[in-house]
Parts: sequence; C-alpha cells; structure tokens
Amino acid sequence: MEIFFYHTPDQAPAMSKDAIKGEQVPDSPDCAIVIDVLRATTTIATALKAGAEAIHAFKDLDTLLRISSRWPYKNRLLAGERGGQKLDGFDLGNSPFDYMTDAVTGKRIFMSTTNGTRALDRMQSVSLLLTASLTNRAAVVRFLKKRQPHTVWIVAAGCNGKFSLEDTICAGAIACGLGAGLDINHYAGNDESIAAISLFNFWENRLEDLISYTKHGCYLASLGYEEDLNYCTQLDIVDIVPIQVEPAVLKPLLV
Repeated sequence: MEIFFYHTPDQAPAMSKDAIKGEQVPDSPDCAIVIDVLRATTTIATALKAGAEAIHAFKDLDTLLRISSRWPYKNRLLAGERGGQKLDGFDLGNSPFDYMTDAVTGKRIFMSTTNGTRALDRMQSVSLLLTASLTNRAAVVRFLKKRQPHTVWIVAAGCNGKFSLEDTICAGAIACGLGAGLDINHYAGNDESIAAISLFNFWENRLEDLISYTKHGCYLASLGYEEDLNYCTQLDIVDIVPIQVEPAVLKPLLV
C-alpha cells in the first residue's frame, strides 16, 4: 500500500497522467480519504454513529437548499457552517455535539461547511472515497487492511485553502496505524506522508496539546468550542467508516 498525503485539496494532482514535480501520478487513486479534523469529518463520523441515515455533502449553500427541498421535510436536517458558526436558518452547525442526539436518527443530513465538504466535492469522482478523523482512525485502518488498496490519497481539507496541522497529524495517525511508523519506505508515496508520520510519532501522546496550539484550534476556542477540541482529539472512539455510496452521499460502514 502506497500513501500519498496532500495538505489541501488543491494540492492533490488532477486525476490524469500529468507530471507533478517530475513524478508520474495515477489517473485516480484506488482509495481517497478526506480529513477535516476540526471539524467536518469528525462530525460526519459522529452523526452516522448516532444513527443518521446519510450525510449529503455540498460545497455551496444554494445547491444544498435546492436538493434538500426535494427530500421529505420530516426526514431531513440542514447543517450549515461558515467561519466556525452555525448558519441562520439551519438546523445544525458543525459541532459534533450537535449530532449526539436521537434527533438525527434516521435523518438525511444535508451539510455544507467551510472546508470539509468542499474537499469532499473535489474528490467525489474517486471510486472508493472515505472520510477519516482521529476519532475513527482505527476503523479506517481496519478497512484499509481488509481492502488493501494499492494507492491511497489522504487529502486534508486544510483551513481556508492553507495547511492545517491537525489534518496532518491525522494523516500520520492513519499511516502509523497501518504500520508506516515501522516501515516508512514501504508506505510513503511522497515526502508529505513522511512528514505526517514523523509528526504523529512525536505528538501521539499529546494530541490535545498540539491541537490547542493550532491556528484553527485557537480560533474555535475563542468561539467557545473548547469542548469540541477535546472531543476531536480522542483517538479510536468511533467504530464506523463513512463511505461514499453515490456522489457526495456518505453512509456508515461498521468495521
């Protein structure tokens, strides 16, 4: 298994045989994993664990409102976040604690967030698309070990188009769970993946401290979301893998 890590969706190669920095890249990975630790992919895993029927992700709000209007009102919830805050007129924001309730059970959640759902939109043409967070890291690792995709792209949502430390640490956590910490040469497809592995190895026992130092973590804390940061840094507490079953629609796979 060869792991390529990209700090933002825009850094992931176009899905064609183009030379990127002198390297030949595949048309498309065998598997892509989108990460947005703070907070979209953590929230997606939480919602599906709580019994949501599916997550339908959108990069823009107009499309979300148009598509969701076709769904029975009693069977849907609208989730919207920009700049860390829940949008007016939406049922839910992007805090995982919004979804730890029976109110989401059986509901399809139509979601648009600042970073995470845009990353999902960028990668939705990949035939095997997952989302990952620190909370469901072990489930994702078990899935990968079972399926054994040859080429895996881990794509960070980043923060407003820029590098995010928390997503990098999660990529390293996945790679180390697969065994890359002991055999980097076997797993690392690019230097970014080596950096992610090294970062996780150094901070594995201090994840909460690390997240509290990050720019986005500090911003969320300033909005009053310290509890979210604590939850988002917990390793391996959710046993499902969100997997795309049709474009932009994620359902839970128990692993």
